[in-house]
Amino acid sequence: MLAPGRAKPKPTPETRHFWNGAKEGKLLLQRCGDTGRAYFPPRPFSPYTGSRNVSVFEASGRARLYSYVIHQRPVPGFTPPYAIAVVELEEGPRMMTNIIGCEQTPEALVLDMPLEVAFEPLDEEITLPLFRPLAKGGA
Repeated sequence: MLAPGRAKPKPTPETRHFWNGAKEGKLLLQRCGDTGRAYFPPRPFSPYTGSRNVSVFEASGRARLYSYVIHQRPVPGFTPPYAIAVVELEEGPRMMTNIIGCEQTPEALVLDMPLEVAFEPLDEEITLPLFRPLAKGGA
């Protein structure tokens, strides 16, 4: 489990499927039924058309590092330095997350580096989708 003291997301009826999926080791996204485009964060309508014609699907879990900052100050639940990142999912949407499994330095955190989701339990209810460098041969 992750360090105690970290802020805990509160699932809502609109996001419960996402958190239930994470707990099962699945990265669930939604897709607009009219355009076919995936989106994040979860919501009951398409951000592209406003339509409620949406579906949930399991994403690949692969992404690329889009942007990040290395935070140096202590915050409950985190030991500095740690990366606060935006990743671009293979399916298109971007999401904010943390990068784990590598040094938290600019030399290790190379923009556009391939990543994979790593599910880390926060507690018995919430599992967070974090990202780590893609294992060699895991493309």
